[in-house]
Amino acid sequence: MAKAVKGPRPKHVPMRTCIACRQERGKRELVRVVRTPSATVQVDPTGKLAGRGAYLCRMRPCWEQALQGQRLSVALKTTVSAEDLATLRAFAATLPETLATSSGRSATGPSGARAGDRSQRNIEN
Repeated sequence: MAKAVKGPRPKHVPMRTCIACRQERGKRELVRVVRTPSATVQVDPTGKLAGRGAYLCRMRPCWEQALQGQRLSVALKTTVSAEDLATLRAFAATLPETLATSSGRSATGPSGARAGDRSQRNIEN
């Protein structure tokens, strides 16, 4: 009996969930927002700042939804100050409306389902 040839092991990709659209994506595909030990809320582009973090997609609709309601405050277990909120809104304004995926399709925001979304498949089955 011959041994099966094994290829290289697939690399582990940490997954995180967007607090706005609840879609699970790779950690590097999302933007981390952190509540620092000094009680300020800021964008963490490196993902390494100390403090409690929450993740959002790199799409403006997700950010608008998270900043409009209390989702960010609940996820970070703090009240977001007006100053921090203004900084986050300025960052959100630089983001695109949708993301282009590698297949050429665009991902939708918190109100729509992507072509490969699990919840969409469950509805159809």
